[in-house]
Amino acid sequence: MQYEEITWRCDGQEFSIGLDRAGSGPTVVLLPALSSISTRREMQPLQERLTQSFTAVSIDWPGFGMLPKPFVDWRPEIYEDYLAYILTQVVPNPFGMIGAGHGAGYLLKYWARQERVVDRLVLLSPTWRGPLPTMMNGDRAAFAKIARAIDVPVTGPVLYRLNVNRFVVGMMARGHVYADPEWLRGRRLEEKLAVTRSPGARHGSARFVTGQLDPFRNRDEQLEAAQRIGVQMLNIFAETAPRKSRAQMEALAELRTVKTLRLPNGKLSFYEEFPEEAAGSVREYLKADSAET
Repeated sequence: MQYEEITWRCDGQEFSIGLDRAGSGPTVVLLPALSSISTRREMQPLQERLTQSFTAVSIDWPGFGMLPKPFVDWRPEIYEDYLAYILTQVVPNPFGMIGAGHGAGYLLKYWARQERVVDRLVLLSPTWRGPLPTMMNGDRAAFAKIARAIDVPVTGPVLYRLNVNRFVVGMMARGHVYADPEWLRGRRLEEKLAVTRSPGARHGSARFVTGQLDPFRNRDEQLEAAQRIGVQMLNIFAETAPRKSRAQMEALAELRTVKTLRLPNGKLSFYEEFPEEAAGSVREYLKADSAET
């Protein structure tokens, strides 16, 4: 696995973003979910299983990952600009793209606006709504205020730590992210906790949790974007994914341009916990056209 760092400017700030590259063949870009514990490394088990046939490139999102992050008022427009930068300057014209969680939502939004569409598009547990709006069945004015409160020096970090401590991270992971309650233990748990402690992590994390980074305002926007994309997409999620999140994924499954696979094991991060099951489906889909590319 070859590690690289790219430099990107946003709102007058310049900072580094991590990237892993491996394999040979047609290029496939992997984008992780947005969450308090997500980095490109969650894609590594799947990435490693694609390298025999593809050049697999996994990249962090701005405001997330392990590298230090300056304060930026993270918002959806930034992530749209970032995708444009990646696909023109860093990994131009890839054969395929794989996005997880909100990463899948941003891929839908981006490609719905382009004349040329990537050849193959994989959506892993695709979501568009953050945890608090999902729990409360909609946005609330207080959510943005919560995110701003966590931006504030001194008290902000304290509030943030109360919501990403060992107990809370473990509880949320068991409830929504991983099927096996013992999977996130020991070294794995320590690695996830280290993500939450990365300098500047609280700003992106708070905005994701409160719905400030949602790529769409409602399900209709998500479905309209997917309908504008002129390529058959692969939608994969676990049958045991959380009910409210799974409803978003099932809605995409109704579209004629979406091929859907429901895997028997896992929750939202099934591709990390059960990578072999996910990789087999993804490889089959990617290889269907890769020989012609």
